[in-house]
Amino acid sequence: MLHCRSALTMPSLAMPAYSAEQLAELLPLLEYADSVELKLSVPEAHRRSTVEKLRMDPIDAQVRQVTFFDTADLALNRAGVVLRARRVQRKAGDSVVKLRPLTPELLTPALRRSPNFGVEVDALPNGFVCSGSMKAEIPDAIVKEEISNRRFGKLFTKQQRAFFTAHAPDGISLEDLEVLGPINVLKLKFTPADLPNRRFAAELWNYPDGARLLELSTKCPPDQAFQIAAQTKAYLAGHGVDLFADQQTKTRTALEFFARELSDGD
Repeated sequence: MLHCRSALTMPSLAMPAYSAEQLAELLPLLEYADSVELKLSVPEAHRRSTVEKLRMDPIDAQVRQVTFFDTADLALNRAGVVLRARRVQRKAGDSVVKLRPLTPELLTPALRRSPNFGVEVDALPNGFVCSGSMKAEIPDAIVKEEISNRRFGKLFTKQQRAFFTAHAPDGISLEDLEVLGPINVLKLKFTPADLPNRRFAAELWNYPDGARLLELSTKCPPDQAFQIAAQTKAYLAGHGVDLFADQQTKTRTALEFFARELSDGD
């Protein structure tokens, strides 16, 4: 198994600079990453005002459906392994096997050369983490059928299965996993009129219990991460977006919800 580095603490995007120690941790990750995604979850109390201030048009949002796979006690999540399948409105679906956090310099050359594998640094106001993802495009009809029948044998390729086997906890196979989901998601991509050089994405995750999570994000090349982070921070702060709010992650929130649901059903 790859050696995994613990999630690192990063100063808030509102802070002016990183310490030498933080730079020493982050810079090697950026050298190996294919992309950086800056993320921010918006508190429920500020959701409506954020949508209005950033002039987001919900009518342009795309419908998605996301399903996760894990054991009832979330053993994969604890080991840093995430399995997900996704349906996308009027497009092919996809599946992913993700490992996070990871130390990318320990990836094998063959894996690094794979066109289906990518390394990304996710940066939130309260931390950052590097992940590696093995992806595959899956016809929507297959994703729909497999999820409807609470199975997933056709969702993951041979390459994905090998990646899973290499990093899953000992004794856990795909056959041991539960279907956690699906969750309906609205995703909107938009470019603000007053920041025409920056493309954003907004995802609204609608959990079955009525809870919702809005996440804003923007991607950039690793060599532009600091510049884009500063630009994004200034823009969002200037539009009244709270950069200091407690952060939630979409995947963890979803996994914990469905794990509770499984437990309550026992």
